[in-house]
Amino acid sequence: MAELIAEGGCHCGAVRYRVTGAPSATSHCHCGDCRRITGAPTLAWAIFPEDKVEIVAGKTAIYESSPGVEWGFCAHCGTTLTYRRANRPGLFDVTTATLDDPELFPPGKEIWTGERLSWIRSNPALPQHVRTSAG
Repeated sequence: MAELIAEGGCHCGAVRYRVTGAPSATSHCHCGDCRRITGAPTLAWAIFPEDKVEIVAGKTAIYESSPGVEWGFCAHCGTTLTYRRANRPGLFDVTTATLDDPELFPPGKEIWTGERLSWIRSNPALPQHVRTSAG
């Protein structure tokens, strides 16, 4: 059986990426940082080993929101594409909704539900984590 390959990119098409294999984890995040960086009430993530993510066209601009926390986005259209943290070496997150087929990697859990907006409903079928699910 062939290894799964999926591609995605920004709204304008200037940045394209490819992921190979299954993600290490998938999540639906309710934290304030994700809301502010995207302007959306929540953000879905697919987390891959760093060596399984490749930028195949263009280049992400990097915004360091705090030391060791990097958000990658398209400098032309502003689409948030990636996330990396120094205290999670070897992992690289992509925003699930920027995949050409986001249905490939549905969220496996909801995180930072303690910061969820009151008008957003959770999926009761998913594990719920008030903060991060690490540990």
